Amino acid sequence: MVLWNIGLSRAGKTTLSRLLYNQLKLEVPNLVLLDGDVIRDLFNNDVDHSLEGRRRNAERLSHLSKFLSDQGIHVVAAVLSIFPEWQRWNRKNIEGYQEVYIKASMEVLLKRDTHGLYRAALNGEIKDVVGVDIHFPEPLQADLVLDNDKEVQNFEPLLQQILSLESVRKIYP
Repeated sequence: MVLWNIGLSRAGKTTLSRLLYNQLKLEVPNLVLLDGDVIRDLFNNDVDHSLEGRRRNAERLSHLSKFLSDQGIHVVAAVLSIFPEWQRWNRKNIEGYQEVYIKASMEVLLKRDTHGLYRAALNGEIKDVVGVDIHFPEPLQADLVLDNDKEVQNFEPLLQQILSLESVRKIYP
């Protein structure tokens, strides 16, 4: 199983991915958590946040997920995933691949923007920010769309929706 959690920065994809990983790991020892930023760090930040750097990182995440999955290792990935062609590649090449789109409006993302990423991009101080000057195409074939457009204190209902996905139920009944 490869569970691809997609969303803009501050949408909740990392939080939900960690919660899911922590719950599943108790019963599924052959499980890894991948995060786009962690993979970038793992490769010594050799790619920038430009469209081309993001494309290279997306390719790495997809190939790494397939590599792990082919060896019987389940993957929970938290990724921006702005390239529909890589989502299609994943669906075609990775057995047990499913997408979860964690959706939140820019208004809510700005409220959660504790690092000032969006504000800096909107003020023209930085560039190459997805959702501001890099288009974020909503996934067209998401297996589950989660509305995380409000202040959430309890992620349990969202987590339960992910746990109900077919690929997850196969490894965690």
